[in-house]
This record gives sequence, structure tokens and C-alpha cells, in this order.
Amino acid sequence: METDEAHAYMEEMNYCVNFAFANRCLMMERVQHAVQFVMKGEVQFDELMNIALNYAVWENYFGENVLVHRKGATIARLGELGIIPGSQGTKSYIVEGLGNPESFESCSHGAGRVMGRKQAQRELDLNTEIKRLDDKGIIHGIRHNKDLDEAAGAYKDIDTVMANQQDLVKIKVELEPLAVVKG
Repeated sequence: METDEAHAYMEEMNYCVNFAFANRCLMMERVQHAVQFVMKGEVQFDELMNIALNYAVWENYFGENVLVHRKGATIARLGELGIIPGSQGTKSYIVEGLGNPESFESCSHGAGRVMGRKQAQRELDLNTEIKRLDDKGIIHGIRHNKDLDEAAGAYKDIDTVMANQQDLVKIKVELEPLAVVKG
């Protein structure tokens, strides 16, 4: 970590994390304006939840400074709120971190894949995935096999994922999907 390359990596990674945060803020601002317009201003929003993905940061655990690289994971500090998304057709969760030091105060950042994007496009059945969302009344734009890279069938069962991290987070709110917007 004392090399020029390591310093450059950390600097560029932090730039990317900050750039992604700025984008999320802009998107959230636009969504809030749209909701306020539709609701005629009769809505209030809670504080923004900032959940960074795929980053590294120096933290102290067990009396030692360590570089924690959260890839596939997100922070779950004691009392800190977070979100764990399912898939296009399953629940997502607002959670409260339990601050478990054994996990470096981390939890999963989502359901996780059971197949890669290209594999999902090759192996999932388009009509089955469309029916899965239609049966739940979820508005979506899945029309072609290329749209299957993010389909629910490509992901682990979110209920199992949540059950496996009860020592890391406490579920505060279950969210059911209403619509899928794939950018």
C-alpha cells in the first residue's frame, strides 16, 4: 500500500465512489421532484441513504488498521440504516446494521447472482421471466432475451440470503417491487 500504484488506485477508486454518489443524488433529486409534482407537494422525504458498492476503506478491527474491500458487501455498522435489494421480482429490505466485528461490520449488498449476465440471457426462458413479473403485477420492460441479464431467475433467493445474515442486520422494512426500470 506504500507504492505509487496503490495510492493512485485508492485515489481513482475514491473519485469513482464520489462520482457515483453525485449521480445518485441527481437521480434522487429528479425522482423527488416528479413525486412531489404528482402528489402536488404533499410528500416529505427522509434523509438520503448513501450505499456505496465495491470500494475499499481503511478501518480498525481487533486493534489493527486493515483495508476492508467491500465487493458484494456493504457497511452494516451498529444502528446504521441500509438497503439490501432482492431482484426485479422479489422483495428488497431496509435494514439496520448490528455492527458485527466478525464481518468487519458488513452485510450482503443484495441477493447475489446464481448465474452471470450472458448465462442468464442464454439459459433463462423469456416467457417464464415475463410471466413471473406479470403475475405479481410488476410493471416492466422485459421484451427480449437481452433483457434477461437482470431477470429474477438469475439471482439467489433473497429470503435465504436474509436468513443467512441475521447476525449482521435487523430487517426494518420489507419493500415489494411495483415497477422495474432498467437503465
